[in-house]
Amino acid sequence: MLDITLLRKDLDGVVARLTTRKNPQAFLDVERYKALEAERKSVQTRTEELQARRNALSKAIGMKKGKGEDASAEMAEVAGIADDMKASSERLDGIQVELNTLLMGVPNLPQASVPVGADETGNVEVRRWGTPRKFDFEVKDHVDLGAPLGLDFETGAKLSGSRFTFLKGPVARLHRALAQFMLDVQTTEHGYTECYTPYIVNREVLEGTGQLPKFKEDMFWVLRGGDEEQSEQYLISTSEISLTNSVREQVLDMAQLPIKLTAHSPCFRSEAGSGGRDMRGMIRQHQFDKVEMVQIAHPEQSDAALEEMVGHAEAILQKLGLPYRVVLLCTGDMGFGAAKTYDLEVWVPAQGVYREISSCSNCDAFQSRRMQTRFKNAQGKNELVHTLNGSGLAVGRTLVALLENCQNPDGSITVPAALRPYMGGVEILKP
Repeated sequence: MLDITLLRKDLDGVVARLTTRKNPQAFLDVERYKALEAERKSVQTRTEELQARRNALSKAIGMKKGKGEDASAEMAEVAGIADDMKASSERLDGIQVELNTLLMGVPNLPQASVPVGADETGNVEVRRWGTPRKFDFEVKDHVDLGAPLGLDFETGAKLSGSRFTFLKGPVARLHRALAQFMLDVQTTEHGYTECYTPYIVNREVLEGTGQLPKFKEDMFWVLRGGDEEQSEQYLISTSEISLTNSVREQVLDMAQLPIKLTAHSPCFRSEAGSGGRDMRGMIRQHQFDKVEMVQIAHPEQSDAALEEMVGHAEAILQKLGLPYRVVLLCTGDMGFGAAKTYDLEVWVPAQGVYREISSCSNCDAFQSRRMQTRFKNAQGKNELVHTLNGSGLAVGRTLVALLENCQNPDGSITVPAALRPYMGGVEILKP
């Protein structure tokens, strides 16, 4: 959530920065905001006037009573003022609720270092690692390579519909090995604490990280309990949600920062609005696995933490020998809660393009303001933390990239050396 003080001080500046994002007209109803702010100021001024009048009357009542004079008129007016002040207070609370509701639908402001652009064409490539392999045989995609190894889209569709996949045998083992390998690297080499989180969370948790209320259609949700006790809950679209919210409504010690958390979890996304994109294969699924990284950082250190986190994601790809590039997203292509985002895109030979495999973002204080997560700064005052998140990596897309980049002419797959200890020493996966 944006800082309401910033809006009051520099509304035009905020609107100008929001305008650089995608579909800016859908974000902030400026006229509604101005109307609510004008009413808030009016009611607040009226409340202060009533308070001053009540204080003056209370003083007059005391003086009259001290002299033995009748103060019934003043006491009656004080009683009326109390009723007016109660009504004003209730209206101020109502205005605050309306302002909060309005701001819950407004995205984060891009940092000054983010390039301005309307869509992905405005993204800026930062660097590349590795050289895409040149094949001397006809390249197969992961669907054809994976089928003999146990990649079963037909059974997945039979069980749950389109965009669900059933894994068995060698490819299931490879998928598990990737997740374990990623967790081990992030915990033993990069200092993250491994977590196991719930896969179903409450509404306020999703509000904390910004998925709700704006993106409900992208979520899978359920009603729990009987008719009289139904509560709305949601399947997580990433463990960023549960990891970040693990510090919600807390005041942390500065010495605790940064807090670095990681988890392997399934992720559930309805993919609303994705249309017919990537219907073949595992690129875009309703259920997929991811190893997530989250950092809770000091505001002065969050920019450096973002660069560090990108490096932590890159390390996985480098250890697996998978060519990739790092891209700085422009204002029109960033996610709702992000202030700055880098995407890692891995080379997919069958498509001849780089595809996103990790997204690392600094959200500044956007999420912590929603979650009310603070720390005691050097002056002993409560200050909002900065939150960061990134994939380290998306397991399914890593599987796709590995199958295609490591394929052999006979359809077998060469297992990268770093992954072999997790595969019982297996060097080649054969159909």
